[in-house]
Amino acid sequence: LRVGRATRRLTYAQGAGRTGLGRLIELSAVGAAGDALITVALAGTLFFGLPVDEARGQVALYLLITMAPFAVVAPLVGPALDRFRSARRYVMAGTLMARGLLCWSMAAAVVSEDAVTLFPAALGVLVLSKAYNVSRAAIMPSVLPADISLVTANARVALFTLVSAGIAIPIGAGLAAWLGGEWVLRGTLVLFMVAGVHAVRLPRHVDAPDVEGDEEEEEAYGERRPARWRTLLNVGPAVAEAMRANAAIRLFSGFLLFFLLFVVQDGNLPGGQGKETIIAMLAGAAGAGGLVGAAVASWVRNHSTQVTVLITLAVSTVMGLVAGFLFNLWTAVAVALIAAFAQELGKLSLDAIVQREIGEEVRSSTFGVVEALLQIAWVAGGLAGLIMSLYSRGPAALTIIAALMGGTLVWLLIGRRRRLRGTEVRVAAARAGSRRHPAPETAGHAADPTATTATDVLPRPAGRGDRGDNPGHTKPLTNPHG
Repeated sequence: LRVGRATRRLTYAQGAGRTGLGRLIELSAVGAAGDALITVALAGTLFFGLPVDEARGQVALYLLITMAPFAVVAPLVGPALDRFRSARRYVMAGTLMARGLLCWSMAAAVVSEDAVTLFPAALGVLVLSKAYNVSRAAIMPSVLPADISLVTANARVALFTLVSAGIAIPIGAGLAAWLGGEWVLRGTLVLFMVAGVHAVRLPRHVDAPDVEGDEEEEEAYGERRPARWRTLLNVGPAVAEAMRANAAIRLFSGFLLFFLLFVVQDGNLPGGQGKETIIAMLAGAAGAGGLVGAAVASWVRNHSTQVTVLITLAVSTVMGLVAGFLFNLWTAVAVALIAAFAQELGKLSLDAIVQREIGEEVRSSTFGVVEALLQIAWVAGGLAGLIMSLYSRGPAALTIIAALMGGTLVWLLIGRRRRLRGTEVRVAAARAGSRRHPAPETAGHAADPTATTATDVLPRPAGRGDRGDNPGHTKPLTNPHG
């Protein structure tokens, strides 16, 4: 009870209990624990039963299969979530309960070793998990307290999900060894069903008006509001820059995971330790790096997220070069820690940028595209690591991938400098033009104080950041329409 009360105080701190952020954190932690239990329950089945050092082909197939959920999330799930924004709570509850039902199917498939049922059910769980993550990221501005920044709120969610998954894994492993994986899956069914009920109890202001209301506003106000159908390829320079930097970091993480795994299995990592010990050290370093990244993200302010993304890319590049030139066990552990740190911090910063810059009408679709892009980059990095492990023992491959990341960083910095310089020129030109040619309507207002404009007569509807339920407890977006 004391632990539960202490956890509730942490999740509900700084107004998070009033706005619904605390409940969202608890819900996400339960979902992460359920996903971890599914992973443990399936360990040792046909997914994980092959020896790693003899399974390069199977691992390559696994990498390609992991892209399947994103082929559904990006073009289908994201737009559907944007269209039915008034039922977000029920959509999130549906993704959780459907995962529970699939757990029941997988439990029966594990007992009978029915791969025809197990494989599609596992893919369905992945799709629903990603759909939930997209929904959670899209509603974050709706539950944001006034005293917390977007990146801090995202970091809180990430910290609690990592901790809950870390607690669930040993518990699930013990239950699987005692009762069997099928009973772990059946218990996970109950967990997801309870989480689904909890999702429906999120505050009502999580739901937003559907697309039809936005279309009426667009017709009434013309170009002053963004078109609902605005292309996702034109997400703006800030979002595009953060996406590219995160794609490079994710490629680096995928490369390291599979390259170091096969280098260790082949006995090419100097260090004097056994293979199992080295893999445990690398896994521990990656887990610690993710926790540190989430903790650091809670200190980052909203206006510094773009710089933070570039810094994480720079740190990863430098560490990759160091590991390439000084390749041994300890530099491998260090680069695993830094890569996980950069991936977590960079992704949380990217989420905050999308939540700040992209309007509600395409926010879920944008997150779907972001998740798909990052997964493609991770798979590409994993395949590159798989191939390079056949021809390189470590230093050359790490140097090549670090050089690629360094080139990406230079390209992004040059583009950022050009963009900022162009913005300065345009602002200076606009100021100079306004001094030479004052607007005629301004002069008319000065002469006739009773004059009104169409904007004064036609009341502007409440913005997407306004909430009638309890507007004083949440913070409006800095740039809600991108």
